[in-house]
Amino acid sequence: MLAIQVMISLSVLSLGVMMPAVAKDLAIDAKLVGVFTAIIYAVATVAALAAAGPIVRLGAVRICQAALLMGAIGLALNSLALVAATVGAVLFIGVAQGPINPASAHILAQRVPREYFGMVFSVKQTGTPLGFALAGILFPALLPWVGWRGASLVAAGMLLLAAILVEPLRPQLDVITVEGKPRGDIWRSIRFVFGHPQLRVLGCSAFVFVVAQHTFTFYLVTYLYEHCGLSIARAGFLLFLSQIVGSVVRLLSGGMGDRMPRMKLLGWTGVGMALGSTATGLLGSDSPFWLIALVVMGYGSVVISWNGTSQAEFAHLSPPGETAAIAAVQTALAFSGAVFGPPIFALIASAASYRSAFLAVAVCVFLSGIWQLVEARRT
Repeated sequence: MLAIQVMISLSVLSLGVMMPAVAKDLAIDAKLVGVFTAIIYAVATVAALAAAGPIVRLGAVRICQAALLMGAIGLALNSLALVAATVGAVLFIGVAQGPINPASAHILAQRVPREYFGMVFSVKQTGTPLGFALAGILFPALLPWVGWRGASLVAAGMLLLAAILVEPLRPQLDVITVEGKPRGDIWRSIRFVFGHPQLRVLGCSAFVFVVAQHTFTFYLVTYLYEHCGLSIARAGFLLFLSQIVGSVVRLLSGGMGDRMPRMKLLGWTGVGMALGSTATGLLGSDSPFWLIALVVMGYGSVVISWNGTSQAEFAHLSPPGETAAIAAVQTALAFSGAVFGPPIFALIASAASYRSAFLAVAVCVFLSGIWQLVEARRT
């Protein structure tokens, strides 16, 4: 599940990292990365909800293999260097992104003791920052050698290989899912989440936290390149480092979530995000590189750390046998934040400034963090 998550995340961030080069060749605005990101996650939101039934009927690993194939097709389409092909690539990558979290939650919840949910789900979810980190260092390294079109084909080959390599594990991991039968429909799960006080707070907070996470991840290279004057290679390297730091903190957060109320931990994480977003927005072209690196590492350490803890709490509160469906709702709520967040961030950055956009994010995650702290205290 970790390896699959790495490959899917690599494909999702491919355009975000290569966008300055892609935009130049296609004669489009680099800020369109926000629109492309919104399309990816809009499609992924629908795919996540639609995947709950097939995961149980066909097997979680089989669905993951199909997702890897969709991602490979998307990356191959992107190499055609046509605006229409890039839009098509975004659609395929969105389909690839949707089912991964519900599928992995379905497998892990049946095999992991509940007292280790936080750590194990965080280990799996570390695939996201690791995939983003790999994208941040792989694509800039490939650009001088094969260009962004060749880099897209290399990544497509990696996803295709991953789909083949996971096949020997499928019969063992899909035994339980193939034998199981769906319980209820996805609309029942949606009603359950919004009718449950804790899940409602967690779901809405996941929406807001993803806004912060994805505006940081998808805009960092472009922001550091356009606003702070760094090269694409340098900015990509900072993205790589931030994802590595965030991965380590994510594991620490997962372990802490098994020993203290996860809602309280997530609340303080939101407060930390607010501080990090504010500091990032205050950077400028005159900021020394060491300060830029320090702020990016600090913000990355908190804005990337929360996903596994949130998913573990969702799995913990799910009714028996319905983990995939409840995880699909959580995934859809989180991905919805990625749909609305980046375009609004781009709009604020274009109409006002990047600083105003980062400060707006800071206000939202701060309020969400306080809401979770209040709910943690109440329960």
